[in-house]
Amino acid sequence: MLQDHITTKNRYKEFIRKICDTEVVYGLKDEKGYATSYSNELEYEDGEPVQIICFWSDTARAKSCLDKEWNRYEPSPIPLNEFIENWCLGMNSDGLIVGTDFDSNLFGYEAEPLELALEIIEELKKNKKTLSLSKFEDLDDMESQIREVLED
Repeated sequence: MLQDHITTKNRYKEFIRKICDTEVVYGLKDEKGYATSYSNELEYEDGEPVQIICFWSDTARAKSCLDKEWNRYEPSPIPLNEFIENWCLGMNSDGLIVGTDFDSNLFGYEAEPLELALEIIEELKKNKKTLSLSKFEDLDDMESQIREVLED
């Protein structure tokens, strides 16, 4: 199990590097919306598993999950700025978790949306990249506002 955790953590770091490089994230989408799953690790206070929306760093990884209950979905690109502004913040508000680069067994790293947003911002800054944001002045503004929320 420890090996699996190390593997998924490394895949998570690679997910962040790759999406910051390409500035695109992929979800699986059908006419009803995006593919969701349930956490293997986290549960709500009532004992129900926390709901996850899964995202991938490329279409090939996303397509590897197109079997069983997800066979009617198609990989759908989401621009990185939209992902961190709308998806990460919205999922945090809705009490959802981000699943990153899940494999065909639907096993992958589960991240808190605001933590993921901060790690993406950190990676972008490290590589001297910026994103045009509509709800924040810039990445620094977004980072400081997320940190304020996390400190509450």
